[in-house]
Amino acid sequence: MTTDHPGNPPAERPPGRPRSQEADLAILSAALDLLIEQGAAQLSIEQVARRAGVTRATVYRRFADKTALLVRTLQWANHDQDPAFTGWRDVEHMLGDWAAYLAVPRHRRLLRRLYGSADDYPELVGAYRTVNGGRRAAMVRETLGRARAAGLLPQEVDVEVVERILTGAVLYEVGLEADREDAEAIKAHFIDVIRQIGYRADHITFHSAK
Repeated sequence: MTTDHPGNPPAERPPGRPRSQEADLAILSAALDLLIEQGAAQLSIEQVARRAGVTRATVYRRFADKTALLVRTLQWANHDQDPAFTGWRDVEHMLGDWAAYLAVPRHRRLLRRLYGSADDYPELVGAYRTVNGGRRAAMVRETLGRARAAGLLPQEVDVEVVERILTGAVLYEVGLEADREDAEAIKAHFIDVIRQIGYRADHITFHSAK
């Protein structure tokens, strides 16, 4: 999961046909907005072209079809190559980062749209997993491994299994909890989950919101 992706609505664009690089960004931004607003099934190349201020031919010169466009959109919006990101200080920092991301309604809706398309557009979920299964996934396991080495997790736990459990907690938060913008409450939910696995940190002072 990333918090530093360019998923904000584009600024108003002046009339006229944008240059090539501008067209690329306009198309990807429009596709992301429409994916969040409507879902993959309802989105069309024509809608993307209209929102981006380009012709359908401009979109098709770059992408063979809607699926190819959406896969590239997810790769762009969830890039895993930020050289400035070097990992989290500790488990609470990591879970707080996740909670801050999920406290943004737009991000929650994107995840729901994405997983709701799993049967009809499995390539989208695959693209998301590929992007988030790279360097950042390794950093999640490294953060959990440091917690285990420090005695904050039981020595016998498998950090890859803990990672999967936390991913399940994210999906529960997005899919079954009512939307909320309280990052601390979301973080408390994640802390509650990991404490059931044996995580302990004496300095945790907040409690799960009921």
